Amino acid sequence: MSAASCLLSEDQFLCSICLDVFTDPVTTSCGHNFCKNCITEHWNSNDQYLCPICKKAFNTRPELHINTLFSEVVSQFRQEAQQKASSSSSEQRAAKPGEVPCDVCTGTKLKALKSCLVCLTSYCETHLEPHLTVSRLKRHQLMDPVENLEDRMCMKHDKPLELFCKTDQTCVCVLCSVLDHKTHEFVPLKEEYEGKKAELGKTEAEIQQMIQKRRLEVQEIKHSVDLSKEDADREKAEGVQVFIALKESVERSLNELIETIEEKQRTTEKQAEDFIKELEQEISELMERSSEVKQLSRSEDHLHLLQNFLSLKAALPTKDWTEVSVRPPSYEGTVVRAVTQLEETLSKEMKKLFGEVELKRVQQYAVDVTLDPDTADPWLILSDDGKQVNDGDVKKNLPDNPERFSDCVCVLGKQSFSSGRFYFEVQVKGKTEWDLGVARESINRKENIPLSPWNGYWTIWLRNGNEYEALDDPAVDLSLQSQPQKVGVFVDYDEGLVSFYDVDAAALIYSFTGCSFTEKLYPYFSPCNNDGGKNSAPLIICPVNQTE
Repeated sequence: MSAASCLLSEDQFLCSICLDVFTDPVTTSCGHNFCKNCITEHWNSNDQYLCPICKKAFNTRPELHINTLFSEVVSQFRQEAQQKASSSSSEQRAAKPGEVPCDVCTGTKLKALKSCLVCLTSYCETHLEPHLTVSRLKRHQLMDPVENLEDRMCMKHDKPLELFCKTDQTCVCVLCSVLDHKTHEFVPLKEEYEGKKAELGKTEAEIQQMIQKRRLEVQEIKHSVDLSKEDADREKAEGVQVFIALKESVERSLNELIETIEEKQRTTEKQAEDFIKELEQEISELMERSSEVKQLSRSEDHLHLLQNFLSLKAALPTKDWTEVSVRPPSYEGTVVRAVTQLEETLSKEMKKLFGEVELKRVQQYAVDVTLDPDTADPWLILSDDGKQVNDGDVKKNLPDNPERFSDCVCVLGKQSFSSGRFYFEVQVKGKTEWDLGVARESINRKENIPLSPWNGYWTIWLRNGNEYEALDDPAVDLSLQSQPQKVGVFVDYDEGLVSFYDVDAAALIYSFTGCSFTEKLYPYFSPCNNDGGKNSAPLIICPVNQTE
């Protein structure tokens, strides 16, 4: 910049009316400079001739003259500013489609850096500089560049929308507040902006919570799909196992059928071979005798014929072959019998296989159960680890707390269940009597109440060493193929199912179905009385070893 222009600050080259570099600057008698067109229009729109800066009034409209010296300085300043803008524009980027262009640039429009809400103009970095350096322009409100700045002006009064009418929930200008909305409640746009921004923050937080919930739901659905796939894979594997076993059983039965038929055929062939061999031997002997007879009959020697006659007549085969025959074996009913036997075998195999599959399925819900000493009848003895219980024949002096059984030698597990599925196993080996199952929390613990679902018990028991019974409504006698040494108890709380299994035989003993559970369920154990030592073996809660 020249020495002359350097003596002046940059804001002294800006017209106070248009806030841009002077165009045809003129000087009033009070010494202030304006663009000729700006001061002319200002006085044309007002009744008085006042200086816009010092407010000096003129009685008559002053005659304006161009300030030649100042005009030259301004011209030089404009050229240098344009040169500076031109050099900096080469470093700045032209506005791309969708970006806000600078409203001041001529020719190539550079990308706007800010928009001025007072000037309603968007500026690139170069043309924004006055707003960053000139004191009067620094007071203007800048924002990130936006298009259609005219939308921020009041359509009716051509004033900036600076206020927010809370009554009508709309943006208004200053004139609107005193004319069309004078009885309404107003706040500055910034104040309403902060409030609405805070509301948007809450809304965003709510949206994020909704997103999070839905993401969790997506995870749960995916987890459900994964579980379903695991169940499907397990079911397929178990199905393959069952069908392979059935296929092998069918193949064994087929091989046995074929072997039976072939064995009959081999027996028939062996009998026929023996008969044929014997007949051929007799034929050979008879042919040899026939040859000797023929030869002797041709002899002319009387003595020789008579001497050998008796030997040729003696020891002829005497076996009567008319009753001897080879009868084809009867195969009638062989296939039917084989199929019938196969059906019985398959039935047993299927029961065994399905029992193993079902037991394996419920064993995956195994839980760790321990006995609760606070519920144990005083006659019972519990092991230190809470896994064994038996009748001690001696009543202990224990506090009669509400949880304790006092008229029945039984005990509950510490663990309770109010949803889902659970499974545990109990060894009953060596016992002649026992009770097992589950009980609801509210059962009567101070009286000897009959065990039944109506009274809150879902149990089975053994009496007299071989009498098994499911204590349903009504009770059901159980006919078991073998005496269980270990009993598995499975509960599906939500489905209302309680099932008992013979673990070693992998066989279902009994199921309570259609149960309605509304309270916590506890594992229930009763080793029953010692019966003079005959029933002294303890009930033992065992770790679950899943079947292969």
